[in-house]
Amino acid sequence: MRPRGERQIVVLADGGFDLLEAKTAVGVIRYGIDRVVAVVDQTHAGKHASDVVGIGTDIPIVPTVGDALAIAPTSNTLLLGTAPRGGILPASWRVQIVQAMRAGLDVINGLHAFLNDDDELAPIAAECGVTIWDARRAPDSHRVADTRAHALPATVVLTVGSDCNVGKMSTALEIDAMLRRRGRTSVFVPTGQTGIMIAGWGVSIDEVISDFTAGASEDLVMEAAKTASTSSDIILVEGQGSLVHPGYSGVTLSLIHGSAPDALILCHQSSRTQIRRYTLPIPSLSDLVALHRAVTAPVKAAPVIAISLNTFGMSEEDAQASVGRATAETGLPATDPVRYGPGVLADAIEAFSRARAAS
Repeated sequence: MRPRGERQIVVLADGGFDLLEAKTAVGVIRYGIDRVVAVVDQTHAGKHASDVVGIGTDIPIVPTVGDALAIAPTSNTLLLGTAPRGGILPASWRVQIVQAMRAGLDVINGLHAFLNDDDELAPIAAECGVTIWDARRAPDSHRVADTRAHALPATVVLTVGSDCNVGKMSTALEIDAMLRRRGRTSVFVPTGQTGIMIAGWGVSIDEVISDFTAGASEDLVMEAAKTASTSSDIILVEGQGSLVHPGYSGVTLSLIHGSAPDALILCHQSSRTQIRRYTLPIPSLSDLVALHRAVTAPVKAAPVIAISLNTFGMSEEDAQASVGRATAETGLPATDPVRYGPGVLADAIEAFSRARAAS
Protein backbone atom coordinates (compact mmCIF):
# COMPACT_ATOMS: atom_id res chain seq x y z
CA MET A 1 0.00 0.00 0.00
CA ARG A 2 1.36 3.39 -0.95
CA PRO A 3 2.02 5.54 2.13
CA ARG A 4 -0.25 8.37 3.21
CA GLY A 5 0.56 11.54 1.34
CA GLU A 6 1.47 9.69 -1.86
CA ARG A 7 -1.95 8.40 -2.85
CA GLN A 8 -3.94 9.73 -5.80
CA ILE A 9 -7.41 8.50 -4.93
CA VAL A 10 -10.36 7.51 -7.07
CA VAL A 11 -13.44 7.15 -4.85
CA LEU A 12 -15.91 4.40 -5.81
CA ALA A 13 -19.34 5.44 -4.52
CA ASP A 14 -21.55 4.25 -7.36
CA GLY A 15 -25.21 4.64 -6.50
CA GLY A 16 -24.55 6.09 -3.07
CA PHE A 17 -22.66 9.35 -3.29
CA ASP A 18 -24.45 11.60 -0.81
CA LEU A 19 -23.65 13.13 2.55
CA LEU A 20 -24.94 10.17 4.57
CA GLU A 21 -24.25 7.03 2.52
CA ALA A 22 -20.83 8.24 1.41
CA LYS A 23 -19.56 9.44 4.77
CA THR A 24 -16.25 7.65 4.17
CA ALA A 25 -15.75 9.49 0.88
CA VAL A 26 -16.78 12.83 2.36
CA GLY A 27 -14.51 12.37 5.38
CA VAL A 28 -11.47 11.54 3.26
CA ILE A 29 -12.18 14.42 0.87
CA ARG A 30 -12.54 16.92 3.72
CA TYR A 31 -9.87 15.75 6.16
CA GLY A 32 -7.51 13.34 4.40
CA ILE A 33 -4.00 14.36 3.38
CA ASP A 34 -4.18 12.53 0.04
CA ARG A 35 -5.65 14.04 -3.10
CA VAL A 36 -8.98 12.72 -4.37
CA VAL A 37 -8.89 13.00 -8.16
CA ALA A 38 -12.35 11.66 -9.08
CA VAL A 39 -15.55 10.14 -7.72
CA VAL A 40 -17.27 7.27 -9.54
CA ASP A 41 -21.06 7.50 -9.35
CA GLN A 42 -23.38 7.06 -12.32
CA THR A 43 -26.21 8.89 -10.54
CA HIS A 44 -24.35 12.20 -10.33
CA ALA A 45 -21.97 11.85 -13.29
CA GLY A 46 -21.16 15.17 -14.91
CA LYS A 47 -21.27 17.10 -11.64
CA HIS A 48 -18.52 17.93 -9.17
CA ALA A 49 -18.37 16.53 -5.66
CA SER A 50 -19.20 19.93 -4.19
CA ASP A 51 -22.51 19.96 -6.06
CA VAL A 52 -23.62 16.92 -4.08
CA VAL A 53 -21.85 16.95 -0.70
CA GLY A 54 -20.75 20.58 -0.38
CA ILE A 55 -17.00 19.99 -0.69
CA GLY A 56 -14.64 19.13 -3.54
CA THR A 57 -15.11 21.85 -6.15
CA ASP A 58 -12.24 20.41 -8.21
CA ILE A 59 -13.30 16.75 -7.99
CA PRO A 60 -15.26 15.52 -11.03
CA ILE A 61 -17.89 12.80 -10.76
CA VAL A 62 -17.67 10.24 -13.54
CA PRO A 63 -19.75 7.15 -14.39
CA THR A 64 -17.04 4.46 -14.34
CA VAL A 65 -13.55 3.65 -13.07
CA GLY A 66 -12.43 3.66 -16.71
CA ASP A 67 -13.57 7.27 -17.04
CA ALA A 68 -11.71 8.18 -13.85
CA LEU A 69 -8.51 6.61 -15.14
CA ALA A 70 -8.88 8.47 -18.43
CA ILE A 71 -9.08 11.90 -16.80
CA ALA A 72 -6.65 11.11 -13.96
CA PRO A 73 -4.00 8.73 -15.35
CA THR A 74 -1.77 9.21 -12.28
CA SER A 75 -4.39 7.61 -10.04
CA ASN A 76 -2.88 4.90 -7.84
CA THR A 77 -5.52 4.09 -5.22
CA LEU A 78 -9.18 3.09 -5.32
CA LEU A 79 -11.15 3.90 -2.16
CA LEU A 80 -14.52 2.27 -1.54
CA GLY A 81 -16.32 5.36 -0.37
CA THR A 82 -19.75 4.38 0.93
CA ALA A 83 -20.90 2.66 4.09
CA PRO A 84 -23.93 0.55 3.08
CA ARG A 85 -25.96 -0.95 5.89
CA GLY A 86 -24.29 -4.16 7.01
CA GLY A 87 -21.05 -3.30 5.21
CA ILE A 88 -21.69 -5.66 2.29
CA LEU A 89 -19.87 -5.23 -1.02
CA PRO A 90 -22.34 -4.25 -3.78
CA ALA A 91 -22.18 -6.91 -6.48
CA SER A 92 -22.09 -4.28 -9.22
CA TRP A 93 -18.81 -2.89 -7.84
CA ARG A 94 -16.78 -6.03 -8.51
CA VAL A 95 -16.07 -5.33 -12.17
CA GLN A 96 -15.00 -1.78 -11.28
CA ILE A 97 -12.67 -2.97 -8.54
CA VAL A 98 -11.12 -5.55 -10.88
CA GLN A 99 -10.60 -2.89 -13.55
CA ALA A 100 -8.87 -0.64 -11.03
CA MET A 101 -6.57 -3.40 -9.78
CA ARG A 102 -5.65 -4.42 -13.32
CA ALA A 103 -4.69 -0.78 -13.90
CA GLY A 104 -2.31 -0.98 -10.92
CA LEU A 105 -4.43 0.71 -8.24
CA ASP A 106 -4.25 -0.36 -4.61
CA VAL A 107 -7.63 -0.71 -2.90
CA ILE A 108 -8.71 0.81 0.41
CA ASN A 109 -11.78 -0.97 1.75
CA GLY A 110 -13.81 0.18 4.74
CA LEU A 111 -16.58 -2.42 4.48
CA HIS A 112 -17.24 -5.25 6.93
CA ALA A 113 -16.72 -7.58 3.94
CA PHE A 114 -12.94 -8.06 3.77
CA LEU A 115 -11.60 -8.13 0.22
CA ASN A 116 -8.43 -9.93 1.26
CA ASP A 117 -10.72 -12.87 2.09
CA ASP A 118 -12.66 -12.65 -1.17
CA ASP A 119 -12.17 -15.70 -3.41
CA GLU A 120 -12.38 -13.62 -6.58
CA LEU A 121 -10.72 -10.33 -5.70
CA ALA A 122 -7.81 -11.44 -3.49
CA PRO A 123 -6.17 -13.62 -6.18
CA ILE A 124 -6.53 -10.83 -8.76
CA ALA A 125 -4.84 -8.40 -6.39
CA ALA A 126 -1.93 -10.82 -5.97
CA GLU A 127 -1.72 -11.36 -9.72
CA CYS A 128 -1.62 -7.61 -10.34
CA GLY A 129 0.85 -6.90 -7.57
CA VAL A 130 -1.46 -4.45 -5.79
CA THR A 131 -2.39 -4.21 -2.13
CA ILE A 132 -5.83 -4.38 -0.53
CA TRP A 133 -6.15 -2.61 2.83
CA ASP A 134 -9.17 -3.82 4.78
CA ALA A 135 -9.25 -0.86 7.14
CA ARG A 136 -11.91 -2.37 9.36
CA ARG A 137 -10.02 -5.56 10.19
CA ALA A 138 -9.59 -5.78 13.95
CA PRO A 139 -6.36 -6.79 15.72
CA ASP A 140 -5.92 -10.49 16.43
CA SER A 141 -5.31 -9.88 20.13
CA HIS A 142 -8.20 -9.00 22.46
CA ARG A 143 -8.43 -7.69 26.01
CA VAL A 144 -11.19 -6.97 28.50
CA ALA A 145 -11.24 -3.38 29.79
CA ASP A 146 -9.78 -2.94 33.27
CA THR A 147 -10.27 0.82 33.95
CA ARG A 148 -6.66 1.72 33.11
CA ALA A 149 -7.87 4.89 31.38
CA HIS A 150 -9.78 6.21 34.39
CA ALA A 151 -7.07 8.44 35.85
CA LEU A 152 -5.02 9.84 33.01
CA PRO A 153 -3.48 13.31 33.34
CA ALA A 154 -4.86 14.41 29.94
CA THR A 155 -8.51 15.35 29.54
CA VAL A 156 -10.35 12.71 27.50
CA VAL A 157 -13.33 13.93 25.49
CA LEU A 158 -15.68 11.58 23.63
CA THR A 159 -18.09 12.70 20.92
CA VAL A 160 -21.54 11.10 21.32
CA GLY A 161 -24.59 11.44 19.12
CA SER A 162 -28.35 11.59 18.86
CA ASP A 163 -28.06 9.12 15.95
CA CYS A 164 -25.54 7.69 13.48
CA ASN A 165 -24.11 9.94 10.76
CA VAL A 166 -24.56 13.19 12.64
CA GLY A 167 -20.95 14.42 12.69
CA LYS A 168 -19.15 12.77 15.60
CA MET A 169 -15.93 12.19 13.66
CA SER A 170 -16.02 15.60 11.97
CA THR A 171 -16.56 17.28 15.32
CA ALA A 172 -13.56 15.54 16.87
CA LEU A 173 -11.33 16.31 13.88
CA GLU A 174 -12.39 19.96 13.73
CA ILE A 175 -11.71 20.44 17.45
CA ASP A 176 -8.39 18.59 17.22
CA ALA A 177 -7.21 20.89 14.43
CA MET A 178 -8.30 23.99 16.35
CA LEU A 179 -6.55 22.90 19.55
CA ARG A 180 -3.36 22.19 17.63
CA ARG A 181 -3.53 25.67 16.08
CA ARG A 182 -3.81 27.05 19.59
CA GLY A 183 -0.62 25.26 20.58
CA ARG A 184 -2.24 22.48 22.57
CA THR A 185 -1.06 18.89 22.45
CA SER A 186 -4.14 17.12 21.12
CA VAL A 187 -4.60 13.56 19.83
CA PHE A 188 -7.50 12.39 17.68
CA VAL A 189 -8.40 8.76 18.43
CA PRO A 190 -9.95 6.99 15.41
CA THR A 191 -12.51 4.30 16.20
CA GLY A 192 -14.05 3.74 12.76
CA GLN A 193 -12.88 2.99 9.26
CA THR A 194 -13.02 6.57 7.98
CA GLY A 195 -11.10 8.00 10.92
CA ILE A 196 -8.49 5.26 10.49
CA MET A 197 -8.09 6.14 6.80
CA ILE A 198 -7.64 9.81 7.68
CA ALA A 199 -5.32 9.44 10.67
CA GLY A 200 -3.46 6.31 9.60
CA TRP A 201 -4.02 4.40 12.85
CA GLY A 202 -6.79 3.19 15.14
CA VAL A 203 -9.21 0.31 15.48
CA SER A 204 -12.68 -0.05 13.99
CA ILE A 205 -14.52 -0.78 17.21
CA ASP A 206 -17.61 -2.17 15.46
CA GLU A 207 -15.49 -5.04 14.11
CA VAL A 208 -14.25 -6.15 17.54
CA ILE A 209 -15.95 -9.03 19.39
CA SER A 210 -18.40 -7.44 21.82
CA ASP A 211 -16.70 -8.71 24.99
CA PHE A 212 -13.57 -6.83 23.97
CA THR A 213 -14.88 -3.58 22.48
CA ALA A 214 -14.41 -1.64 25.72
CA GLY A 215 -10.91 -3.08 26.03
CA ALA A 216 -10.04 -2.02 22.48
CA SER A 217 -11.34 1.48 23.22
CA GLU A 218 -9.26 1.61 26.37
CA ASP A 219 -6.15 0.49 24.47
CA LEU A 220 -6.62 3.28 21.92
CA VAL A 221 -6.84 5.92 24.64
CA MET A 222 -3.78 4.52 26.40
CA GLU A 223 -1.88 4.73 23.11
CA ALA A 224 -2.97 8.36 22.68
CA ALA A 225 -1.86 9.07 26.26
CA LYS A 226 1.73 8.34 25.27
CA THR A 227 1.61 11.64 23.35
CA ALA A 228 -1.02 13.52 25.34
CA SER A 229 0.60 12.92 28.70
CA THR A 230 0.11 16.08 30.78
CA SER A 231 -2.83 17.78 32.44
CA SER A 232 -2.93 20.44 29.74
CA ASP A 233 -3.24 17.89 26.92
CA ILE A 234 -6.44 16.72 25.22
CA ILE A 235 -7.46 13.30 23.86
CA LEU A 236 -10.41 13.44 21.46
CA VAL A 237 -12.12 10.08 20.95
CA GLU A 238 -14.23 9.58 17.84
CA GLY A 239 -17.70 8.40 18.83
CA GLN A 240 -19.74 5.68 17.13
CA GLY A 241 -23.46 4.93 17.02
CA SER A 242 -25.81 6.35 19.62
CA LEU A 243 -27.20 5.26 22.97
CA VAL A 244 -30.71 5.64 21.54
CA HIS A 245 -30.06 3.75 18.29
CA PRO A 246 -31.81 0.35 18.24
CA GLY A 247 -29.08 -1.24 16.14
CA TYR A 248 -25.81 0.42 17.16
CA SER A 249 -26.14 1.38 20.83
CA GLY A 250 -23.77 -1.38 21.96
CA VAL A 251 -20.69 0.14 20.39
CA THR A 252 -21.54 3.51 21.96
CA LEU A 253 -21.72 2.08 25.47
CA SER A 254 -18.46 0.18 24.95
CA LEU A 255 -16.73 3.40 23.92
CA ILE A 256 -18.11 5.20 26.96
CA HIS A 257 -16.90 2.54 29.38
CA GLY A 258 -13.61 1.76 27.63
CA SER A 259 -12.38 5.23 26.71
CA ALA A 260 -13.48 6.53 30.14
CA PRO A 261 -14.03 10.12 29.00
CA ASP A 262 -13.89 13.05 31.38
CA ALA A 263 -16.38 14.97 29.26
CA LEU A 264 -18.69 14.52 26.27
CA ILE A 265 -19.61 16.60 23.22
CA LEU A 266 -23.16 15.81 22.08
CA CYS A 267 -23.59 15.80 18.29
CA HIS A 268 -26.92 16.21 16.50
CA GLN A 269 -28.19 16.88 12.99
CA SER A 270 -30.54 19.80 13.46
CA SER A 271 -32.99 18.81 10.73
CA ARG A 272 -33.38 15.20 11.87
CA THR A 273 -36.30 14.25 14.09
CA GLN A 274 -36.26 10.45 13.80
CA ILE A 275 -33.54 7.81 14.05
CA ARG A 276 -32.39 7.31 10.46
CA ARG A 277 -34.00 4.28 8.77
CA TYR A 278 -36.36 3.88 11.75
CA THR A 279 -39.55 5.59 12.90
CA LEU A 280 -38.28 6.17 16.43
CA PRO A 281 -38.28 9.84 17.48
CA ILE A 282 -34.99 11.36 18.59
CA PRO A 283 -35.23 12.58 22.20
CA SER A 284 -34.80 16.26 22.94
CA LEU A 285 -31.29 17.58 23.45
CA SER A 286 -31.96 18.18 27.13
CA ASP A 287 -33.15 14.59 27.54
CA LEU A 288 -30.05 13.33 25.74
CA VAL A 289 -27.81 15.38 28.02
CA ALA A 290 -29.54 13.86 31.04
CA LEU A 291 -29.37 10.34 29.57
CA HIS A 292 -25.62 10.52 29.06
CA ARG A 293 -25.13 11.90 32.55
CA ALA A 294 -27.07 8.95 33.97
CA VAL A 295 -25.34 6.32 31.82
CA THR A 296 -21.81 7.49 32.61
CA ALA A 297 -22.38 7.97 36.34
CA PRO A 298 -21.99 4.36 37.58
CA VAL A 299 -18.59 3.75 35.98
CA LYS A 300 -17.02 7.19 35.46
CA ALA A 301 -19.15 10.33 35.43
CA ALA A 302 -18.72 12.47 32.31
CA PRO A 303 -20.92 15.52 31.68
CA VAL A 304 -21.94 16.83 28.29
CA ILE A 305 -20.11 20.17 28.08
CA ALA A 306 -21.15 21.40 24.62
CA ILE A 307 -23.45 20.71 21.67
CA SER A 308 -22.13 20.17 18.13
CA LEU A 309 -24.77 20.64 15.43
CA ASN A 310 -24.80 19.53 11.81
CA THR A 311 -26.80 22.15 9.91
CA PHE A 312 -25.92 21.00 6.38
CA GLY A 313 -28.68 21.87 3.92
CA MET A 314 -30.26 24.47 6.18
CA SER A 315 -30.50 28.16 5.34
CA GLU A 316 -28.25 30.52 7.25
CA GLU A 317 -31.22 31.87 9.17
CA ASP A 318 -32.43 28.40 10.15
CA ALA A 319 -28.92 27.26 11.06
CA GLN A 320 -28.34 30.18 13.40
CA ALA A 321 -31.77 29.69 14.95
CA SER A 322 -30.96 26.03 15.53
CA VAL A 323 -27.75 26.93 17.35
CA GLY A 324 -29.62 29.44 19.51
CA ARG A 325 -32.31 26.89 20.41
CA ALA A 326 -29.72 24.30 21.40
CA THR A 327 -28.06 26.68 23.83
CA ALA A 328 -31.38 27.92 25.20
CA GLU A 329 -32.63 24.37 25.76
CA THR A 330 -29.50 22.88 27.35
CA GLY A 331 -27.69 25.89 28.79
CA LEU A 332 -24.57 24.67 26.97
CA PRO A 333 -22.44 26.32 24.29
CA ALA A 334 -23.40 25.16 20.81
CA THR A 335 -22.24 25.59 17.21
CA ASP A 336 -21.88 23.87 13.87
CA PRO A 337 -18.10 23.31 13.77
CA VAL A 338 -17.98 22.83 10.00
CA ARG A 339 -20.15 25.82 9.17
CA TYR A 340 -18.98 28.26 11.86
CA GLY A 341 -15.74 26.75 13.08
CA PRO A 342 -15.11 24.74 16.27
CA GLY A 343 -13.96 27.62 18.44
CA VAL A 344 -16.94 27.45 20.79
CA LEU A 345 -16.41 23.73 21.35
CA ALA A 346 -12.65 24.10 21.81
CA ASP A 347 -13.29 26.88 24.34
CA ALA A 348 -15.60 24.60 26.33
CA ILE A 349 -13.01 21.82 26.38
CA GLU A 350 -10.17 24.12 27.42
CA ALA A 351 -12.27 25.61 30.21
CA PHE A 352 -13.22 22.13 31.42
CA SER A 353 -9.59 20.99 31.22
CA ARG A 354 -8.38 23.96 33.29
CA ALA A 355 -11.05 23.36 35.92
CA ARG A 356 -10.21 19.67 36.06
CA ALA A 357 -6.50 20.36 36.46
CA ALA A 358 -7.20 22.81 39.27
CA SER A 359 -9.49 20.44 41.20
